Parts: sequence; structure tokens; C-alpha cells
Amino acid sequence: MVSTLRNAWKVPNLRKRIIFTILMVAIIRMGNHIPVPGIDAGALSNLTKAGTLFSFYDLMSGGALSSFSIFAMGVVPYINSSIIFQLLTIAIPSLEQLSKEGEEGRKKIQKYTRYGAVILAALQSFGTYALIRNAGAISNIKKIDVLLIILTLTTASTFLMWLGDQITVKGIGNGVSLIIFVNIISRLPQKIMQIASLQTSEEVNFIEVILLLAFSIVLFAAVVIATLAERRIPIQYAAKASGGRMAKGQSTHIPINMNSSGIIAIIFAMSVMQFPATIGGFWQNSAFYKFITGSKYSIFRYNSWPYALATIVLVIFFTWFYTEVTFKPDEMAENIHKSAGFVPGIRPGEPTARFIERVLLRVSILGGLFASVIAIIPMVVETYSKFKGLSFGGTALLIEVGVALDFMRQLESQLVMRHYKGFLK
Repeated sequence: MVSTLRNAWKVPNLRKRIIFTILMVAIIRMGNHIPVPGIDAGALSNLTKAGTLFSFYDLMSGGALSSFSIFAMGVVPYINSSIIFQLLTIAIPSLEQLSKEGEEGRKKIQKYTRYGAVILAALQSFGTYALIRNAGAISNIKKIDVLLIILTLTTASTFLMWLGDQITVKGIGNGVSLIIFVNIISRLPQKIMQIASLQTSEEVNFIEVILLLAFSIVLFAAVVIATLAERRIPIQYAAKASGGRMAKGQSTHIPINMNSSGIIAIIFAMSVMQFPATIGGFWQNSAFYKFITGSKYSIFRYNSWPYALATIVLVIFFTWFYTEVTFKPDEMAENIHKSAGFVPGIRPGEPTARFIERVLLRVSILGGLFASVIAIIPMVVETYSKFKGLSFGGTALLIEVGVALDFMRQLESQLVMRHYKGFLK
């Protein structure tokens, strides 16, 4: 990795892209420290405590939600819009046809996604205002001030989306993913200081800190292995006659990543499990909220076995569901047949589609099991260790590893393009 970065820095065009990416990241980090006026950030501490859905959003925004800066919503509206349009592309035939029209079709869907992100940002900014008002972080406010808060949050989220597009076009890597990557990394020093303060106050001893570090390294290695793991479906192409010559048949494969939908499945599962408590939080004195958060019979009570089991089931289900709607075995089998290809030992057509569907089912269940373990790690650490309130989770690590590997792949592909000599030399 170090050699790749060093070689990329030697190429003038890549050096400009790297510098541009760093400058955009600096602008994003500066925006995270510009607070929205009139907000008592201290009243938001309970809102973003570990184990809540808002703690995850605060992590993705780099702490902007807990300090309620202008980037409090981060790129969450854009991510939600992207997921919605990805599912609508499968459900709506016109959008599905548009996605098959090549680059122009994808550009139109991307434009619709941006418009949807702006609308979702406006709705989410109003919801965020209602949330902080309920938390007691705002008082004695006029209607014009409410409008300014909503406008500020919506504009800042749209600006972040634009910055992400600029990084994608003029920088290195996927801009939106890099924004999330940097925001999560920025919280690491705070977590280290929190662990150090626990050790200093003798709440935990040195051996426990070493064990936590060792566990983190093992978890990191497992996430890297799972992110790189893939099931390859072998494809054999028949020999073809071209220009009076017989071209040999080629062998290739279809890679299916084991953890391609793990992050989205975890986010969906967290949203479902935290939604009742989030809604009930608006009426904290109600019997409904007390039952959800306090009853031993409630599956929505955080750090309980029913909650963990429900989370595991939901993560596996959403992993399977997202894999099923993303990969289409019938279309894959048809495309293979049209290209004069076949899976060795499997007849073309319907048998190939059934074979691909069985492979997808096994891969999705295996990936869902791993993602569910990652999802419940914070609860295990919170319940059975002395490291409380750290938001120690593999979900953030899953995002970090995925974005870092994608960044390195893009950088290496850029280097290959610039150093490829071709067959003439």
C-alpha cells in the first residue's frame, strides 16, 4: 500500500488528484466545526449515546450531529436516496430499462438520485429540528429561525453531496464513501482518549486494554478477509470462428462477493430495531416507550438477548433480500447463453439460473451470518466488558475496510493505465 501511494505521488496527474482530494477533505472537516447558532449541543449528549440509531449517524457524520454543526446530517440523505432508487430500479420497469441504456441511462438515474437526496434532506432536516427541540436543545425560537435551521441543514447536506461528486470526478475514489471514511476515522482519537481515561481512572487495567487491542486486530483481519472473499462461478466460452480463423474457447468466472450487501443489511436491521424506541422517545413518559426500553419481554430493549437474536435474524434476512433483488439469476443465465458461454457441468437456460440462485442463497446466508456477528459485537462489548459507551462496533470497521480497499483498487488501476507499455514494446 505504501509503495502504491509513493508511486502514485510520482505521477503528476495523480498527485494533483490526491492533493485535490486532501483539500476537499479539509473543507469537510472544517465544516464539521461550524456550529448551527442557537443550539445547546450539551443537551444532545443523551441523544447520541452508544446503542442508539443516532449514535451511528453521529459516527457517520464525524461527530457533527452531537455538536450540531452545519454538516449534522452528513451524506445520509444521499445514501438513503441511492438505496431507494436502487430498489426502485428493480421495481419500476421504466427505471430498469433506463439502467440498461448504458452511461446515459446511469447519468439520468444519478440525476434523479440527487433530486431525491435534496427532497429527503429537507424532510430529514425538519425531523432533526423536531428531534433536538424534543431533546431540549432549543427554546424560545421564532418561525424564521426554524426556517433558517432547516435551510442550513438542507443546503449543507446538498453541498456535501456536491463535494462528493467533485472528489469522484477530480480526485481519487468514490467521493461520498470517502466522506464517510474520513468522518469515521476522525472519531478514532476520541475513542483512544476515552480508553486512556478509563485506564487512568483504574476502571480498567492494562491487561484489559491489551485484550481489547488484540480483539480489535483479530476483528480487523476477519473483516478484511470477509471483504475480499468471493465465490467464483466458472464460465466456459465455446470456440468461435472469426475471420476464417478458429478462436479458442476462453475460461472466466463471475465473482460474487461474500459481503457485498453486509453494510446495507446492518443499516436496515438497525433502523428496524431502533425505530420504535426512536419514535417512542418523543413521548418518553408514555407506557409504550417504557415497555420498549425497560420490559424484559421487549425485543427492542438494547443489550438484551431478544434484541440480539432479532438483530441476527433481520441482518440475515436483509442480506438475502438485497442479494436477491440485486442479482438476477435469470438475466445472468440468459446473458451467459447469448455470449455462447456455459457453466461447466450445468445445462444452459433454466438449470443455469437455478444453479446461480442456489449459489447466491448460500453466499447471502454466509455473508449474513458474518454481518450479524459484526452487528452484535457492540452489544457484547457493552454488556460483558468494562468499556462502556465506546460505540465499539465492527460496522464502522466494515465501512472503513471496504472504502480503503476500493480506494487502493482505483489507485492501482490508474497506475496500471499510466504504466502499461502494450504488446508493441
